[in-house]
Amino acid sequence: MRGYKVFAGTANLEFAKQVAKNLSLPLSDAQVHTFSDGEISVQISESVRGKDIFIIQSTCSPANNNLMELLILTDALRRSSANSITAVIPYFGYARQDRKAAPRVPITAKLIANMLQAAGINRVVTIDLHAGQIQGFFDIPVDNLYGSVVFYNYVLNKNFKNLVVASPDIGGVARARAFAKKLNADMVIVDKRREKANESEVMNIIGEVEGKNIVLVDDMIDTAGTIVKAAAALKQKGALSVMACCTHAVLSGAAYEKLDSVVELTNGQVKTKVIALDELVVTDTIPLKKENSKIKVLSVAPLFAEVIRRVYHNESVNGLFF
Repeated sequence: MRGYKVFAGTANLEFAKQVAKNLSLPLSDAQVHTFSDGEISVQISESVRGKDIFIIQSTCSPANNNLMELLILTDALRRSSANSITAVIPYFGYARQDRKAAPRVPITAKLIANMLQAAGINRVVTIDLHAGQIQGFFDIPVDNLYGSVVFYNYVLNKNFKNLVVASPDIGGVARARAFAKKLNADMVIVDKRREKANESEVMNIIGEVEGKNIVLVDDMIDTAGTIVKAAAALKQKGALSVMACCTHAVLSGAAYEKLDSVVELTNGQVKTKVIALDELVVTDTIPLKKENSKIKVLSVAPLFAEVIRRVYHNESVNGLFF
């Protein structure tokens, strides 16, 4: 057998260690240094000639540094005669700019796809791309995994009565519908109008939520504006509880503060204040900036480890989800 090795960038080293542990392999040694002006330098410390290589690196904040690190690692490995290079990118940054939504704007998801291929990547493994069509931006195989695999058991073990799955916007309907079908639950939609980037305004709820326990499903949570406003709207319509399941915990800006937002409920002459979002469940594709009692982290390291094993042995990845 050719053999394979797993390398990691510095974006989420603990996650990479967990993946390697699940594969019963040590992380291979690559020295990553930064010059005083910010320029990144990489040296591979062991032979990779003829090996199948997997690089684990999320392109989370600082996105530009982590992306360049991935590209430079790839170039170093390619020039070291690796047989193949698979980029394992748990969080695929720049994916939100996936189309021309306005005149004279870039399509950064396509640009990143071009850069990865030009560097020498032969395959990409990621999870919950912001838009599924990004797979078509590549001319190499792309495995887009589903975070719902880990969320499903967690939600099931909660034993919710009157469970309803909600999409926080129109764009996430397909994801929410698939999750609701798996849980044999009803689905509702939070219809919102986004005035500008990173700001949202909840408009109305499509569906019945009174007396229900709601699970909001999304691919990421960034500034937390969309999720928290959706949770508040659901509580105002009579939802008993609201949990959010978001694969990628970007949590930028004032996101942590927003998680503690309250909503005022009116019952006749009585007004009460309750927490808008009861619990946020995320995965470890991005390391949390700080701990928060409201946030539950589920690991997808075992899932990525199994995918790496299957890719190396030319086995079906689809079998993990169907």
